[in-house]
Amino acid sequence: MSFVNSLQYEFEIIRSATDDFSDANKLGQGGFGDVYKCDAGRLLNGQYIAVKMLSKSSKQGDREFKNEVRLLAPLQHRNLVKLVGFCIKGGERLLIYEYVPNTSLNHYIFDHINHEHLDWETRYNIIGGIVRGLLYLHEDSRIRVIHCDLKLSNILLGEDMNPKIADFGTARLFVKGQTQGDAKTIVGTE
Repeated sequence: MSFVNSLQYEFEIIRSATDDFSDANKLGQGGFGDVYKCDAGRLLNGQYIAVKMLSKSSKQGDREFKNEVRLLAPLQHRNLVKLVGFCIKGGERLLIYEYVPNTSLNHYIFDHINHEHLDWETRYNIIGGIVRGLLYLHEDSRIRVIHCDLKLSNILLGEDMNPKIADFGTARLFVKGQTQGDAKTIVGTE
């Protein structure tokens, strides 16, 4: 449990870094809640982060939330968005991720201007990165995670257009060797 506790941030630091979760720092929103970037993109240690503020209507309690952090934090792969930490204060639950600057693949595929940045070599490299990330989740990580919501908006692109799988909100855990069936253990946020 000390590993999980070492990832915990103070709420006031995150609130200050996001300029009190201002609309100017909002990157997006969804059924899970809102995502914010740090004001000027940095924490005190200079790291770029994005903060997912979970909806207060989430059924997840503190114990389940910390368990999610414990499961997701060790998943380290260049094609997965890295979980940096978390914060719990009162009814607020925050997940803190590395900041990925080039938004989602969705933005590049369907935007008539931005899709010009996707030549065939770049597209090929993005596809290969997605496949490597999925292979890691399905076969090479210490736990088997099935994403369950892989779509263009859940593929974020780094500075070098390196794809990173994000949003494990509906991900499921499978037992090693399990190839089918109903996986009832939810990893991500509801």
